[in-house]
Amino acid sequence: MKNIQKIATLFIGFSITACLFACSNSGQTTDKKEKITKDSLQDYVAQRLPIYEKVRLSTNLNQLTVSERKVLPLLIEAAKIMDDLFWKQAYPQRDSLLNTIKDENTKEFIKINYGPWDRLNGDKPFVTGIGPKSETGTFYPAGMTKEALEKSDVKDKYGLYSVIRTEKGKLISVPYHVLYATELQKASSLLKQAALLADDAGLKKYLNLRADALVTDDYSASDYAWLDMKTNGLDIIIGPIENYEDKLFNARAAFESYVLVKDKVWSKRLAKYVAMLPELQKGLPVAAQYKKEVPGTDSELNAYDVVYYAGDCNAGSKTIAVNLPNDEAIQQKKGTRRSQLKNAMQAKFDKILVPIAKELIDKDQQQYIKFDAFFANVMFHEVAHGLGIKNTISGKGTVRSALKEQYSWLEEGKADILGLYMVTGLLKKGELTGDIKEYYTTFMAGLLRSVRFGASEAHGKANMQCFNFFKEKGAFERTANGTYKVDFDKFAVAMNELSSFIITLQGNGDKAAVEKAQKEKGIIHPELQTDLDRLSKKGIPVDIVFEQGVDVLGMK
Repeated sequence: MKNIQKIATLFIGFSITACLFACSNSGQTTDKKEKITKDSLQDYVAQRLPIYEKVRLSTNLNQLTVSERKVLPLLIEAAKIMDDLFWKQAYPQRDSLLNTIKDENTKEFIKINYGPWDRLNGDKPFVTGIGPKSETGTFYPAGMTKEALEKSDVKDKYGLYSVIRTEKGKLISVPYHVLYATELQKASSLLKQAALLADDAGLKKYLNLRADALVTDDYSASDYAWLDMKTNGLDIIIGPIENYEDKLFNARAAFESYVLVKDKVWSKRLAKYVAMLPELQKGLPVAAQYKKEVPGTDSELNAYDVVYYAGDCNAGSKTIAVNLPNDEAIQQKKGTRRSQLKNAMQAKFDKILVPIAKELIDKDQQQYIKFDAFFANVMFHEVAHGLGIKNTISGKGTVRSALKEQYSWLEEGKADILGLYMVTGLLKKGELTGDIKEYYTTFMAGLLRSVRFGASEAHGKANMQCFNFFKEKGAFERTANGTYKVDFDKFAVAMNELSSFIITLQGNGDKAAVEKAQKEKGIIHPELQTDLDRLSKKGIPVDIVFEQGVDVLGMK
């Protein structure tokens, strides 16, 4: 800690906004051509904006205690600070950009995407003068290569909670709690205030420890306290968490927050499944050396109403289930908490998945599209993050460190397919009810929903790999009517083969092989794109955006 003051002083002279993003203006366009360019971009935005359906985030306030009613607004205020911090990470020139834009649709689209790149269309720029999205972003010096960092002697080279900067021609790392000290102190104070008001002992402890973590970048104690909470009615996920925004290494975490109200009835129903992980691990369809690890079972599987999204989780596609913490050591020792965001999930099912199924799923199989199957598929996706392998068998360390920027999309693909594997196994054991046809057909519709997120996004790549793999195995057919029909027997076979393929890639820690798999399978072919375009022409939304906050909740 003794060098923090020195680093902070040095950092005052740094400019984190200059030269971060490429500019595409040639300086040679005529006024007429420039006008056409602007018009075409506004037309693009006008076409893309309706892909998001507005949803109000609410919950039954009558279920909250007096104390929880006081705590909830403080949690939302802390979450708003994470939103501001994510803007600084994603596009620090937000205000100057918005001030130069006259078109209201473009302003709204910028806010949805946290910058001038369309997150659900391969990060396509939609503002005149903006070039491609930089891989280095705000996490590294502009133009820095992977090789330059790998060869350097900078400390915290791949740190979750720091940025890399250049000082006097040398690379240095600057911790988040130094770089964003003012904002993090404010958020910490809000969590401390909430802790004073909280009447649940577990929540009180977690809020205090998380408040400390925000200003130290040491999150382990608060992660353990979060996993220990059992009787809380409110929850908040807050801090730098996922590393999707770091396009260079998938190493550095982005700020986000979810404010949650527990659905205690549904949570009670889900409690039994985590205990089944070790048995399911033993049955994985992969060679024995890839399934020796024993998953942690001292974790929670809960359902929530989410009442506020902020930062990374609110950018582009919206998460409807969360599996945390990401720390592999904590996962193996303690497990994870799987949070199902039930109200957001229901909104996506009603407004997106059902209309997609009516358009693209074979008429004879549309009867199998069920919310309970959708809920289970999403839920077991999160549970399945705890299955498989966390450490390579090749001596390359953790899977995350071995695969670097290729880790996230493959891990999401693993969770997708092992979630379906879990559903299949639990149905056979009688631990789940329903028809396997419902789960498989709804999974197929879910693939068609998620591939619309685009191949630049981790979940989109994962779903494209699954779609292309299943297509090659004949797990479904595209009929003469342009609809998709599941072959249930081949679907099960393809599920097991893809499970084995992904776990083996992870266990070997072979980054080149994973890159090859992405290039071959993580792409959208023209025939599928034509079908996805049909959905857009029908006006079926791709994702949702939120009306949220204390006003929407009726707490003012």
